[in-house]
Amino acid sequence: MSISRIRGRLGVAAVLAAIAFGAVASTAGAGTSWVYDVNPSYKLAYAAGTQPAAFPAPSVCEAVFGLACYTPSEIRTGYDVPKKATGAGQTIVIVDAYGSPTIRQDLATFDAAMGLSDPTLNIIYPGGSPTFNPLQSHAESNWAFETSLDVEWSHAIAPAATIDLVIAANNGGDVLNNAQQYAVSNHLGNVMSLSFGFPEGAVNGNSGQQTQAHAIYQQAKAAGMTVLVSSGDFGGNNELSFLNASYPASDPLVTSVGGTNLFLSDTGSYKSETVWNDSDPSLCPFGCTSGIFGATGGAPSLLFPGRQVADVGYNASVYTAVLTFISFPGTAPGFYFTGGTSEGAPQWAGIVADIDQHARHPIGFMNPALYAAPSSDFHDVTVGQNGFFGPGESAGPGYDMPTGLGSPDVAKLIATLG
Repeated sequence: MSISRIRGRLGVAAVLAAIAFGAVASTAGAGTSWVYDVNPSYKLAYAAGTQPAAFPAPSVCEAVFGLACYTPSEIRTGYDVPKKATGAGQTIVIVDAYGSPTIRQDLATFDAAMGLSDPTLNIIYPGGSPTFNPLQSHAESNWAFETSLDVEWSHAIAPAATIDLVIAANNGGDVLNNAQQYAVSNHLGNVMSLSFGFPEGAVNGNSGQQTQAHAIYQQAKAAGMTVLVSSGDFGGNNELSFLNASYPASDPLVTSVGGTNLFLSDTGSYKSETVWNDSDPSLCPFGCTSGIFGATGGAPSLLFPGRQVADVGYNASVYTAVLTFISFPGTAPGFYFTGGTSEGAPQWAGIVADIDQHARHPIGFMNPALYAAPSSDFHDVTVGQNGFFGPGESAGPGYDMPTGLGSPDVAKLIATLG
């Protein structure tokens, strides 16, 4: 069941929310190209022109809209991001397709409302700048939404870091691989965030693009770059009848990010987390009044024996949403409730920038250090499973595939890894 087929609307104040992660646009058979896509469901939270000095408390949003509405301050408090952790001196690389024609002004609006300073934002087009036409390709609007989420929320976690936004001319697998290759070959930064994927179970023998991508991650590791990848929004089965992970999250040279429902107090204090899975009534928060959005990925890899996805967890549910500002053509300008595991990858990239800032050197490929870190560096997520209308994996004490080692206590991770 794809998110585009279960999109729902909430009548209260024309509220909209968004989920963004790579869904399958086509199945790759022998000799065909992989195509990464995003199918966001979204709900508008605040209309254009509203610049509130303070946003409603999460409990107010829960009562009025049936969704939480987390700000950078609340997320930073919940995950214990120190005030001095700003990513100063670091560069976060974000790779997306198509981009957004309004990303600079949207980021500025987001920053003004959230009390953040604008970062240095470099927009790079290795294959030429695409013409944005949301009527030409529905995927263009979806990727514009993804671009906004990635940029605004990586910045929220590392507000002093430079952002290098690398835009692929389209969402073909080889084109996105070329964009990643450009970022790595030119060492644009020490951490790179990727919010797209392709089900391993749909590869059907076409491994050329996967081989190309793996070589890029080998090069990134050798160069001391950390690569963060969203684990997916369609459960442990990726809309297929069997367990299969998403690629490139399943590549053993990246750090994959699974998704949770994060519950915070009105002051941002951490309360608890569960596996994100809207298809399980026991897991979908606040009565699930807006319907089903998705579920975190996480499964054994079919391509890499012994590899399990995810490595770590992070908030992903639209019901425990973060706020993102959007105004690109074809949308109603305003703040949107957003979620998906693609929320986690750029924010973990911000965490890595904070760690690199403290360490004064890049930590690079960090999976060995993460798995060796004390369990107290993570919030252990033990409740839930990620079967999305099909088989899934269950959470439990310690490592599990839906949420990996758990979500971060950033201050403790900085002390351990930095």
